Amino acid sequence: MTNIAVVGSGYWGKNLVRNFNELGALHTVCDSNPETLLPFQKKYPEAEFQSSFQLILQNPAIDAVVIATPAETHFEMARMALLANKHVFVEKPLALLASKAEELNQLAIRMNLKLMVGHILLYHPAIIKLKEIINSGELGKINYIYSNRLNLGKIRSEENILWSFAPHDISAIVYLLEEMPSQVIAQGGNYLNHNIADVTNTILSFKSGVRGHIFVSWLHPNKEQKLIIMGDNKMAVFDDTATEGKLQIHDKGVDWINRQPVPRRNGTLIVPVDSCEPLKAECQHFLECINSGTTPRTDGVNGINVLKILNACQDSLEHNSTVVQLNGEDRPETFFAHETAVIDAPCSIGKGTKVWHFSHIMPKAKVGNNCNIGQNASIASDAIIGNNVKIQNNVSVYSGVIIEDDVFCGPSMVFTNVINPRSHVPRKHEFRITLVKKGATIGANATIICGNTIGSYALIGAGAVVTKDVPDHALVLGNPARIAGWACKCGDPLVFHNDTATCNSCSNRYKKLEGGIKCLESDCGRNRDKYNETDAHDDSEDQSNNKSKGSLRTFEKELTLPQVADFFSIS
Repeated sequence: MTNIAVVGSGYWGKNLVRNFNELGALHTVCDSNPETLLPFQKKYPEAEFQSSFQLILQNPAIDAVVIATPAETHFEMARMALLANKHVFVEKPLALLASKAEELNQLAIRMNLKLMVGHILLYHPAIIKLKEIINSGELGKINYIYSNRLNLGKIRSEENILWSFAPHDISAIVYLLEEMPSQVIAQGGNYLNHNIADVTNTILSFKSGVRGHIFVSWLHPNKEQKLIIMGDNKMAVFDDTATEGKLQIHDKGVDWINRQPVPRRNGTLIVPVDSCEPLKAECQHFLECINSGTTPRTDGVNGINVLKILNACQDSLEHNSTVVQLNGEDRPETFFAHETAVIDAPCSIGKGTKVWHFSHIMPKAKVGNNCNIGQNASIASDAIIGNNVKIQNNVSVYSGVIIEDDVFCGPSMVFTNVINPRSHVPRKHEFRITLVKKGATIGANATIICGNTIGSYALIGAGAVVTKDVPDHALVLGNPARIAGWACKCGDPLVFHNDTATCNSCSNRYKKLEGGIKCLESDCGRNRDKYNETDAHDDSEDQSNNKSKGSLRTFEKELTLPQVADFFSIS
């Protein structure tokens, strides 16, 4: 059985305590105010009680923490719980900023823990049924959604109505449409407290053409929680305050007759839905995800998406209801960034990439998939890094540097981008392009002077200073760097006999050509999977085309390269 600690036993926390107790998972109730715990001790005598969150985290008997504290505490408490190796369920919102929610999500992935956010409507049987109806096509094309969440009840001074009420409606709309909005507009009124909106109207616009309106208020005479979806065939109404008939399908709409819109008013169907408590279903889902290893329906990505919309709405509120643009896509960040790393938007970071301590990814930088950016590294604007690249500690990749796939940049190696820098003379327009081609390795403390190309699978020795182009597979050493030998794709040195060499490790064969060497593709293709190479070139077409020329295949001009002059021995 999973042991749960509920942290925060106030307005909503008491409901979580009750449900986890009924599910047989409640282990501890935690609240910073010991007096608040007194009635719980009488009601739940088998549970443990604690006023120290730190002691909760130190208790090995507790498997998961449920956080129902004020919103501004959610990020830090969830982060501490994850670091203490506890699964975490956080009441909405997951954090106050989408960037902080992304931190939590990445931390949960790294720790292999479950992170779930309390978007309760996604566990409401009526909303689940409504999604089935929308997906079936019964409503036709969805044109418009509006949601009212109104009440005259608990008025909060720590958060505005947008953050208190609207997350429910935002999460439900995104869940039903399976689409993120492309822009938002929000306007509101502050009537009870300065700078705290009591009423807000939000407009969500989607790329599919759907519009959503969300009206929330805690200054309304009657309680209303209603979601209305209008399709071009039928309409659906979800009224959560109704005692019966919470979900209804209305066969109403507009038909075009003689090219004129004519209202259609047919019957109404009450859709039966389960009567289970949504909060209990949500709590049960959290326990099931922990036990089965499955991803929660309202996981960290779901929390991030809702926060992106909330943050955009807040920006619109604070800037006189200006339009705030979103990308309209559900593309969660699937990379890991250490909490000390700085990621400036907009930038592109690929799936599986890791950015470690004190590193900085600047706006417009592009980093591919499965890269490793070490400590204290810097990736400048417009720098381009391919897939599976390893950038070791203390490396700065400046604007104008292009790094292809599978490149290794050793610790403290140096790129430049201006040939004659002066502090008092701006030369950004003179940046020179440096290209590091696929599979190359640059050793520790090496320096690459800008404007040069490092060839595929070249190997730059530690401390070398590269002042000119380096051929494919070349091993270069010294200052200035000179060619000292050749390296296979696998990194082993090559020894040539009669202008050909075979790698002792992987059996790839090479031939000397003018200005460098070439891997004989017909043989290397057999080994490409071992080194994650792309498909080998198919020579069949070339061979057939060259038969009329009296040769099977024409390589580049071949010659025997001298072992002196431009080369020197590495022994």
